[in-house]
Amino acid sequence: MTGAGEPTVIEVAGLTRRFGRFTAVDHVDFSVRRGEIFGYLGANGAGKSTTIRMLCGLLAPTEGDAVVAGFRVSTEPERIKRRIGYMSQRFSLYPDLRVRHNLEFFGGAYGLWGRHLAGRIDEVLARVGLQDLDDSVTHALPGGIRQRVALAAAILHQPDIVFLDEPTAGVDPVARRNFWSLIRTLSEAGTTIFVTTHYMDEAEYCNRVGLMVAGRLAALDTPAALKARHVPGRVWMIRGPSLGRPEARQRLAALPGAIQVQTMGAGLRLRLSADSPVDADTIRRALATVVDQPVEVEADEATLEDVFLAVVDADAWRRGTAIARGEGPP
Repeated sequence: MTGAGEPTVIEVAGLTRRFGRFTAVDHVDFSVRRGEIFGYLGANGAGKSTTIRMLCGLLAPTEGDAVVAGFRVSTEPERIKRRIGYMSQRFSLYPDLRVRHNLEFFGGAYGLWGRHLAGRIDEVLARVGLQDLDDSVTHALPGGIRQRVALAAAILHQPDIVFLDEPTAGVDPVARRNFWSLIRTLSEAGTTIFVTTHYMDEAEYCNRVGLMVAGRLAALDTPAALKARHVPGRVWMIRGPSLGRPEARQRLAALPGAIQVQTMGAGLRLRLSADSPVDADTIRRALATVVDQPVEVEADEATLEDVFLAVVDADAWRRGTAIARGEGPP
């Protein structure tokens, strides 16, 4: 389920949070539909966790408001907490308890008990693939498995919306992939997923992505639309010997329309503007006198990391222009 045509379950209008003179979240507006996987991306300190804490009713906004599952964060935070699941950035389960005992504790906090609670624990453990580990002590489990236990706790009471704050931080790539498979399964069943992450590759799994820069929502759209809008040119991947030489990067950076040259393993990645006349043969000729052997040149696809860097650069330019005009920090 993509959320398209579904009712709105999160509506955010002018949401702002200040800590003294520091503005962590600055007049943010967006909406999320039922069943959508909504990615909220940004560097550390961009305002992602502050936003999610406000939407979960854990932190009051300074200005603006949001409606989550039909309730306002400004006036009805306790009602919101009963309708959502929340998996915090920091592992929040009790490490010395067994998996089932952790889930019994969290189920009791949500008002579940008796046979109904026992049945729900069996269901969520099966859903996250941990039915054989219910008697394991939590701290003895690998990081990726502990994250799945935390997800089980977040969905135990069958919430309409699940907020995941950096859910795969610090776990290995295989565990990250398995965790995202669980997220997609929840979405397909109609659960709305609001996930913050700084892993740009993970955002490719989201139906829509919002990019936070310095507390502001700088871009919002589907991954494909973001790439088309913010990275409209072409991308080339160049592989071959001697590409680590500074002269190779300099030759590529001097090509007409060159925007960025990145080192990618033993190769180089070249991003060009949409109007650049450069093609694969142009790249080969430019490198012919600085490398020992012919290089391999292949067209590559733009990534959300490209989008993020382009959005950050545009925001920095906007802020610099405002200061140059004497408008002060925007």
